[in-house]
Amino acid sequence: MGNKLFVLWGLIFLLTGPALCLSECVDLGRADSHGIQGAHTVIFYTGMKPVARITTPYCILYQDSIIHLIKPYTCDADRIIVDGGQCVIGTVSSAVTTPRY
Repeated sequence: MGNKLFVLWGLIFLLTGPALCLSECVDLGRADSHGIQGAHTVIFYTGMKPVARITTPYCILYQDSIIHLIKPYTCDADRIIVDGGQCVIGTVSSAVTTPRY
């Protein structure tokens, strides 16, 4: 019984471990503005400093889209509100990896 449980836990970690290690989370509660970049990317700012870049591969963003956060601490595969509808976040990148445009 112990070996089966060990194998089961190992399999669960193997399947979920890479997703947990590769996902990134950012506290967007401090962001006070955002800008749309392309059709699927939002960059959040605190003042003039970029805080994070979020991509929404299944939602189309427009320059006048209204963006609302569901929760301030945002991770890959969370959701945001775009123009009144929920959108799945594809990736979240912190300001260190966000290029300045």
